[in-house]
Amino acid sequence: MADQILHVTDGDFDSQVLKGANPTLVDFWAEWCAPCRALSPIVEKVAAGYQGRLQVAKMNIDEHPRTPGKYGIRAIPTLLLFKDGAVVDQVVGLVSQNKLEQIISKHL
Repeated sequence: MADQILHVTDGDFDSQVLKGANPTLVDFWAEWCAPCRALSPIVEKVAAGYQGRLQVAKMNIDEHPRTPGKYGIRAIPTLLLFKDGAVVDQVVGLVSQNKLEQIISKHL
């Protein structure tokens, strides 16, 4: 399932996320973050369930700090949902798959 998730960098964020054909859910995370690791399987299930309608991406904030700074990411995990190049929704912290799908469904 992890192969359905795009790993984005500061260098390719604009082309992969902002100019993407589908809405994109971006998971901002770090290796040391326990809630991030707990959220990861939920994000993978969402990626599989919405394949073709939603692009799912992950960004390691330690390796790529510029983009999280630009979007004011202060806590992780933070999920931002982008549509047509703009943030349309945000989730901070660990959430259930059901809650995440409710948020995504509003924008598809």
